[in-house]
Amino acid sequence: MSDTQDGKLIEYSDFEAVDIRIGAITDAQPFPEARNPAIKLWIDFGEEIGVRKSSAQITKHYKPEELIGKQVAAVVNFPPRQIGKFMSEVLTLGFPDEEGGVVLVAPTLPVPNGGKLF
Repeated sequence: MSDTQDGKLIEYSDFEAVDIRIGAITDAQPFPEARNPAIKLWIDFGEEIGVRKSSAQITKHYKPEELIGKQVAAVVNFPPRQIGKFMSEVLTLGFPDEEGGVVLVAPTLPVPNGGKLF
């Protein structure tokens, strides 16, 4: 088994502690008050979790109106975080492109909202 880039291996139980779910964006609004350019998201994670809010710095590749209905992955078990006057309840996941712009993590096929990553 090879080590990770930072040299630290984790146990499977560490991975299980991070609750990553899929949800569909139901609303997306510009967030001009944010320190860095961002979009406010409302994401529906299904009946068990419901709709949660997130602030995401994704303005390089996404416009609010284009995000409605898009499924995205998010960590749903972090504590809420106050960002300006907006309470972000989940961490929407993405990867940096070659220039550092965020590309959202999303399934390649539709899946039920609320599904847990495994």
